[in-house]
Amino acid sequence: MSEKPLKCGLPKDEAELRKLLTPEQYKIMVENGTEAPFRNAYWDNHEAGIYLDAISGEPLFSSEDKFDSGTGWPSFTRPITPEAVVELPDYSHGMTRIEVRAKSSNSHLGHIFDDGPGPTGLRYCINSASLKFVPKKKE
Repeated sequence: MSEKPLKCGLPKDEAELRKLLTPEQYKIMVENGTEAPFRNAYWDNHEAGIYLDAISGEPLFSSEDKFDSGTGWPSFTRPITPEAVVELPDYSHGMTRIEVRAKSSNSHLGHIFDDGPGPTGLRYCINSASLKFVPKKKE
């Protein structure tokens, strides 16, 4: 079970959240799990668009900031706005990392690493299951 309490700040209790999310999404977003690399929805997505929080629908990341990190997870140089995410120290699994959570839903998204490209040098390594992709409308 998650060490962090579920505080989504949304009008959903745990039962409604379980109905909204797939079992994999629940394990990742609520229980701080991780999906398999290279076998997830968006690691190789090259379409233009935005990535939303799968719970709240808040915009989190843009395809303009997405890059191929070779890790098998969607990777971004930054969130759409810094206020969209919360960064917390994570000492689980014998490692020191920075966890990324969606501010609006308090859901686990992934982790930040300092091996990304410019301009930030950061790699926001995010679970596809935490996201919903909305393609850019073609005009």
